[in-house]
Amino acid sequence: MHAPLKHYIKPGIVHFMIHPVIKGEGPVLETLKKIIEDDYFEVVEISWIRDPEVREKARQMLRTSAVEVKYGAQPRLLTQQLDLNSADESHRAKAVQEMKDAIDDAADLGIADFGLLSGKYPGEDGKATAMDLLEKSLSEICFHAASKSVTVVLEVFDQKIDKKALIGRAADAREIAERICRSHENFGLMVDLSHIPLLHESPAEALRPVRDYVRHIHIGNCYMKETGDPAYGDMHPRFGYPGGANDVNEIVAFLKELFQIGYLKADGSEPRPVSFEIKPVGDEDPDLVIANAKRKLTEAWRLLEI
Repeated sequence: MHAPLKHYIKPGIVHFMIHPVIKGEGPVLETLKKIIEDDYFEVVEISWIRDPEVREKARQMLRTSAVEVKYGAQPRLLTQQLDLNSADESHRAKAVQEMKDAIDDAADLGIADFGLLSGKYPGEDGKATAMDLLEKSLSEICFHAASKSVTVVLEVFDQKIDKKALIGRAADAREIAERICRSHENFGLMVDLSHIPLLHESPAEALRPVRDYVRHIHIGNCYMKETGDPAYGDMHPRFGYPGGANDVNEIVAFLKELFQIGYLKADGSEPRPVSFEIKPVGDEDPDLVIANAKRKLTEAWRLLEI
């Protein structure tokens, strides 16, 4: 592409993945400041911040920076082992309530986009029941979110390797989106490049069936070769990690498909968010992992033809 990347894309990053704040604690303010003072990033995705005083300071920082902010509730589900399609009604209800509380937190911070994930994939025999339960949960969540002017975005995860989520393959993602969107306008899907190899799909297979529902995009890498490797599964290692599934060529193919489905606009009329979801492996420096991602996206953009 000859035109600048930012004519088409709003580059973003998932704060709670690149820095160790996934449990809502830790160096939240210091690491958030490093991201939002970098004008490369136009979007930042944050999650829960347990300390009310720290949360208020984060609110002021975000407001001052004028960065676009999205809320990721995935950590609240994963770290507490909550399941939105649990067959145990008390467990399902607890997960739904946690998401309603998270939506309140997001709205209080002035955030209008809210990400989450489905519960566990129970196997094909239990999938139909699980889909019904997930529909029930998402409907309750979307109803509550609408009262706060918040849009709910369901991220598509792997089904059988790491997170083992119900949603999942593109056919299942499309089905749940069709069901929810019959009654709720404030719902969509998030597709992540790093999950596509874990699902054994191509970018076209992952994106084209859900093109009408895609609201947000992540790009990252995954590793599936040796189970003993610290990057194994859905750990989002840097692009080019030895044995990893995604590097520059895969980013190019993914971006090309994003233009194909209309998420990215060929006329540059509406730059859309595309966020890095990347994580250091071992003692890697987060700042260097970020620098790697920027360089890889720049190279992919140079090679892209649409």
